[in-house]
Amino acid sequence: MAMTISNNPKRPEPKALASAVEALAARFGNRLITSQAVREQHAHTTTWLPTQPPDAVVMAQETADIQDVVRICAKYSVPVIAFGTGTSLEGQVNAPAGGVCIDLRDMNKVLEVHADDLDCVIQPGVTRKALNEHLRDQGVFFPIDPGADASLGGMASTRASGTNAVRYGTMRDNVLALKVVRGDGEIIKTGTRAKKSSAGYDLTHLFVGAEGTLGIISELTIKLRGIPETIAAAACSFETVRGACQATILAIQTGIPVARIELLNAEQVRACNAYSKLTLPETPLLLLEFHGSANDVAEQSKNFKEIAGECGGGDFTWTTRPEDRTKLWQARHDAYWSVKALRPGAGVVATDVCVPISRLADCVTETEADLKRLNLLSPIVGHVGDGNFHCSLVCDVDNPDEMARGEEFMHRLVERAQSMDGTCTGEHGIGQGKQKYLEAELGSEAIDAMRALKLALDPQNIFNPGKIVPAV
Repeated sequence: MAMTISNNPKRPEPKALASAVEALAARFGNRLITSQAVREQHAHTTTWLPTQPPDAVVMAQETADIQDVVRICAKYSVPVIAFGTGTSLEGQVNAPAGGVCIDLRDMNKVLEVHADDLDCVIQPGVTRKALNEHLRDQGVFFPIDPGADASLGGMASTRASGTNAVRYGTMRDNVLALKVVRGDGEIIKTGTRAKKSSAGYDLTHLFVGAEGTLGIISELTIKLRGIPETIAAAACSFETVRGACQATILAIQTGIPVARIELLNAEQVRACNAYSKLTLPETPLLLLEFHGSANDVAEQSKNFKEIAGECGGGDFTWTTRPEDRTKLWQARHDAYWSVKALRPGAGVVATDVCVPISRLADCVTETEADLKRLNLLSPIVGHVGDGNFHCSLVCDVDNPDEMARGEEFMHRLVERAQSMDGTCTGEHGIGQGKQKYLEAELGSEAIDAMRALKLALDPQNIFNPGKIVPAV
């Protein structure tokens, strides 16, 4: 049983599609792939949305390749879908109208590094881990960490975030400029390497988060940060989720510059212990990280311990040993797999919402109550420093009753967040899965403005059709 997709664009005429594929084959040779297996890999989705493969895949190696694919597809009105590593979670890489997928993984060069200016220029297929490996000996790093080893082009397209966002922001805050291939194959340059600008419309942030619906990113200029002298990881158990959230709020209000602060509810701690061979107390848990000098880190840890104690915090441990930090954060990043291991053979649907942090405890506790009422299993993890949390819903996709309860839960989760002046998604994006919630959140006037932008920049609706903007 699959959730209904609210926007199902029309497929191109068979003759037009055949002509486009023929022209692409003449241009790209064996870099044009039409095998069923490869096409299905390029529509892989980790949600319960159905897989919708493209009709062909082109392996791009340079900007000119993207331009030529777009020009050919525009000529025949054939959809174009950009593909990075396929880690998006709301059907962003699906091809509901077929068309051509541009695989950008071979566009993986770091073009320039300006360590003195704390920025670099990269191609869209560079992954975050590869970039930080490249930067390691220059004393700088890129801080956005969504968990998966995603491509930077994909991270910009989905406005990715992650565990470091409380200190370093999201992709929205860390992209200085883009080069984007527009609907006629020409290049839009959205900015420069300057740290600020008042020159014209803010085109950079128009394309960050557009999920490939307005153009295809071919180059990014992004901010870097200095590698901290000392990094400490900490873990603190709490009696209740509310206590953990209150400690988070107090820490932020008192100005403790935490780099990471992650909430795991008791169910998620149990899953992590089993999967990652840990022995954490199986109660609500905060995982934290502090960056700075040795003295700064020690002071930050001491101050947070005092706050945690006031909010019902129990065991508080911290370490600067790299191997201990890595083990702890790897367990956090393996949360999805730990949940999947709880019920082999079942499906896991990851979803997220975000609320003002003052409402976070209410939202999480009401969500846990909903899960109990509906008899569903969904461990919770959260980037609590910015009010964002994730549910990993475990469901038997062949059980209609369980799937119906799962859909009810997901719907109520979004409505709850929106009623608290929050959003239906903090970092996963809209894609196909959350289109139906956009108008309730932003209003019909905002949706009309989005449609106007889409029409102006992509009049043929060839760029990733069927995503973000709901059908008229």
